[in-house]
Amino acid sequence: MSPTPPARRLRLGLPRRMFAQVLLMQVAIAAGVAVLATGLFLAPLSDQLDDQAMRRALSIAQTTAAQPQIAEDLTSTSATPGGPVQREAERIREATKAEYIVVMDRRGVRWSHPTPSEVGRLVSTDPGQALAGHEVMEIDNGTLGRSARGKVPLRDGDGKIVGAVSVGIAYDSVRARLLHAIPGLLAYAGGALAVGALAAWLISRRVQRQTRDLAFSDISALLAEREAMLHGIREGVVALDRGGRIRLLNDEARRLLGIGDEAVGRSLDEALGTGRTADVLAGRVTGTDLLTVRGQRVLVANRMPTDDGGAVATLRDRTELEQLGRELDSTRGLIDALRAQDHEHANRMHTLLGLLELEMYDDAVEFVGEVVGDHRATAEQVAERIQDPLLAALLVGKATVAAERGVALRLSDRTGLPDRLIDPRGLVTIVGNLVDNALDAVAGTPHARVEVELRAEGRSATLRVRDTGPGIPEEQRELIFTEGWSTKQPPAHRERGIGLSLVRRLAERQGGGATVGEAEGGGAEFTVVLPEALAEPALELEPALTMPSDPHTVAEEESR
Repeated sequence: MSPTPPARRLRLGLPRRMFAQVLLMQVAIAAGVAVLATGLFLAPLSDQLDDQAMRRALSIAQTTAAQPQIAEDLTSTSATPGGPVQREAERIREATKAEYIVVMDRRGVRWSHPTPSEVGRLVSTDPGQALAGHEVMEIDNGTLGRSARGKVPLRDGDGKIVGAVSVGIAYDSVRARLLHAIPGLLAYAGGALAVGALAAWLISRRVQRQTRDLAFSDISALLAEREAMLHGIREGVVALDRGGRIRLLNDEARRLLGIGDEAVGRSLDEALGTGRTADVLAGRVTGTDLLTVRGQRVLVANRMPTDDGGAVATLRDRTELEQLGRELDSTRGLIDALRAQDHEHANRMHTLLGLLELEMYDDAVEFVGEVVGDHRATAEQVAERIQDPLLAALLVGKATVAAERGVALRLSDRTGLPDRLIDPRGLVTIVGNLVDNALDAVAGTPHARVEVELRAEGRSATLRVRDTGPGIPEEQRELIFTEGWSTKQPPAHRERGIGLSLVRRLAERQGGGATVGEAEGGGAEFTVVLPEALAEPALELEPALTMPSDPHTVAEEESR
């Protein structure tokens, strides 16, 4: 026999779906409010109906006591079931729908009553307050049962109290009015509950659509996963609301943009300042894989709009990739220089071989001397004027590449730079970018020439690179320093539009700047000023202050 499967236990509790829980809670709140409102309305209603009944009884009693004929008949006739007081009291009772109207004398003897046999008997309740001249309202029990009563004194024409009038309203009618009001109140409460339930259902449906029919546990798990993902990925994530304000930053975005939690809730222009980075993240510059420079970092940004009118932007750090690309460019430049030197060396070897085969030995010796002298003179000229080894080596290599491309690269006569650079690699980047751009601009043009001028004045360094190319139109002279802007096709390993932007950023980082204008005779002239590029010169000691420490040296000096 197969074992009997265990019975499933009925689990009571809230539903898992978020919209169902919201609907259930809202309906419960609406029902609770309806019950509470109904209870709060019914609680004082009974007292209000009692008060209304007592006031109505008192009003009828006052009206009855105001009849002068009743007081006159009370003092001039006897208490009989068919007497004038009985007839007048019954007439008023029937007209007002009161339960009873009792007229009594000062002894408490009834002169009127709905039951004629009670006429002439003492009243069942104490009339002392009314006979003392006071008006009384109360709920009390009498011969006709529980009633709302009003008692007033009865006065004759001289104002003397001759008796009292007691009027009763059946309490069953008060209760009937209360019970009659309850169905209406419940109907109103039910209507309000129905409207509240409908509103709760509509709100819950909206919540269901907005939360994709997820449970609270699912939403909590998604939030935890989102936090882990945002702070764990190596890409910067910036979330914006529909007003363009920052609503979320992960750790990588804070690092790449150089901002903190204080930027949350602020606009991009306030948090980042005006510039291309803010324009790209705000969507004012469209496209994919947009390049921007933030500080010393080269970033690639992508922006995706969201359904609520906001957007999510991602940032990738391409600084190292750009550096590798520039190193690759430098390596290619060196390879081109070596290839050019190899080609030139091969031509010279062929020339030398021809001279030797023709037995023109003197010409061969002269040719070798000229070649060696020219190369040595070029390298020595650069090294003499540019004393920083990295920068000198760069310019020697660029000169060789320029010669291979048919471009004359020369140093200005005013060039002079000591070996006191604080950031030689930064200046190498600046010079390399400007020289490469100049070579690209003049390559293939007749009488192509590029001139480099590097001068030092105190701690300031000024760089000028002139070319004989087509020049830069005036309307584009600021645009060319914008990240991502270029008129040249990008190479396969990286994108264009970064070099000149980095040149300006490197210059501004040292308190300087980069500009472009028109060179003499046409072409472009780039000028970079670096106010803090050089270190202070080292102080040299006077010869008189130097003292030899070796006694033998002292003796030798004295013998001389």
